[in-house]
Amino acid sequence: MAVFVGLSTIDLTIPDSHSLKEKRQVVRSILDRIRSRFNVSACEADHLDSWQHATLAFAVVANDKEFVHECLMRIAELVEADGRVIVEDVSVEVW
Repeated sequence: MAVFVGLSTIDLTIPDSHSLKEKRQVVRSILDRIRSRFNVSACEADHLDSWQHATLAFAVVANDKEFVHECLMRIAELVEADGRVIVEDVSVEVW
């Protein structure tokens, strides 16, 4: 049986954030929505002390490589559709 692991990182700019509190509200909202909808592991991985930048990371494990890739791409699309953020870069890897 094959097991595939997918990792996605998404670099964001949050232009309307003027404090860490405002940034964390936006990031927490996105992470909670992704976790509940896709049942994946998710966290803020970088730029923790920056007011307007964040890097989010998502991990998926499944026995179907296409499912893992599709799940990570749908997550990226959902984040891009959030009007509070600007997606600067998306990286997706599946092993």
